[in-house]
Amino acid sequence: MPPSAPRRPKSLHSLLGAERADPSLFAAHGSVRVDELVGGSSLGGTLSELSGRSILVATPDQLTTALALIELDGLARRLIICPPDLADEHLAHIVDLGEADAVIHGPDGPRAGTAGIPVRAMCSPRIAPAREAPSRAHETEWILLTSGTTGVPKMVVHTLATLTAAVRMDPDRRDPVVWATFYDIRRYGGMQIFLRAMLGRASLVLSSAGESTSDHLHRLARLGVTHLTGTPSHWRWAILNPAACVISPRYVRLSGEIADQPILDSLREMYPSAGVAHAYASTEAGVGFAVNDGLEGFPASLIAAGSDSVQLKIIDGSLRIRSPGTALRYVGNGEPLLDQEGFVDTGDIVELRRERYFFIGRRGGIINVGGLKVHPEEIEAVINRHPEVRMSLVHGRKNPITGAVVVAEVVLRGQSEQQAPRAVELKQQILQACRSQLPQHKVPAAIRFVPTLGLSPAGKAARNHG
Repeated sequence: MPPSAPRRPKSLHSLLGAERADPSLFAAHGSVRVDELVGGSSLGGTLSELSGRSILVATPDQLTTALALIELDGLARRLIICPPDLADEHLAHIVDLGEADAVIHGPDGPRAGTAGIPVRAMCSPRIAPAREAPSRAHETEWILLTSGTTGVPKMVVHTLATLTAAVRMDPDRRDPVVWATFYDIRRYGGMQIFLRAMLGRASLVLSSAGESTSDHLHRLARLGVTHLTGTPSHWRWAILNPAACVISPRYVRLSGEIADQPILDSLREMYPSAGVAHAYASTEAGVGFAVNDGLEGFPASLIAAGSDSVQLKIIDGSLRIRSPGTALRYVGNGEPLLDQEGFVDTGDIVELRRERYFFIGRRGGIINVGGLKVHPEEIEAVINRHPEVRMSLVHGRKNPITGAVVVAEVVLRGQSEQQAPRAVELKQQILQACRSQLPQHKVPAAIRFVPTLGLSPAGKAARNHG
């Protein structure tokens, strides 16, 4: 008979103390051996007060967030994970809707706007002997906030089981693994890597908002990172940096945005010994699939075949997913998360070309040019194929005749100044490529060379142009 599958943990804390490994969490300002929490606590002996509560985890950094999650999973009724960019004007709504009756904060005290929460506890990376060994019998709800650029973020309900549905547990693995991610673990993409590391008894190197890209890459090298993930935009910036050559990962992974062929090829060239994969996932849908063949898009066979656990379908061009990793519901939101068959409509539009589907953009990100629909990502994919382009960002600019026209900002390889000697020639080459591959209304009316492009707090291209 084949060996039975490894049992999923009842809580994160139940993973501690295994003999196989002694994993650590590494932050820019210090580190903690995870197994110190076996007989210790980061929460100052307040665990009995927190049992069964709806807890706002509003710690100032990823390390204390990770420690709090390990201790509170199974103990709390609900964990509301507060991302660092949550606007003050939205916090009261999140607290009220999430019925928060406890808050976890850092050494500087609770965040403004949490004064009405009755129970408070400080989380510290200095692990102290635990005063108690509480029962962790709850199936804790994990509340993640969506990363939309406007309005109050939606509160998405997961459990440890849904968040780890795509994580393959391998108790017999012996080769050392050190995970790292450019994501913040308080967002879905980073949370996936945090949980993969914890379930795999692997160490994890956390990113820091105050750390330069060069310093971060050198820290990854010192700590021997083997597996590294981020958005395509994260990776484009990382490999622009001269320090990108100091790391030698065995596995690199992209998610969160469309992974076009130029970035996949660039990573293959930069790290020829590494496996390069891009994955599709979202906070609501969970992890849909990973593509390991080095090509953009995904095989059409995934739609027809699916798997024992994940089913995909396409309706009106929009990808829909049903899986054990799908979120359960929204908190306090009348909008249904699932359709009648249990699928999540991702809002990501795909197009079939021969035997492969390609992502062409978000349904809500369309530019309307004289009544014709334009997906910015489709144009960026064409621009990014130019050998002297590192990355681009396409957006709409108001126009009195057509309502909007398409314009592009472009970062060049090795010469980012707009006064580059070949600027005029390069613009003409890029425009000619667009004209040869796109309808006229999708061709940029203007191209501007820029030294940098902004990223959203979730690590994606900042699409905030009007």
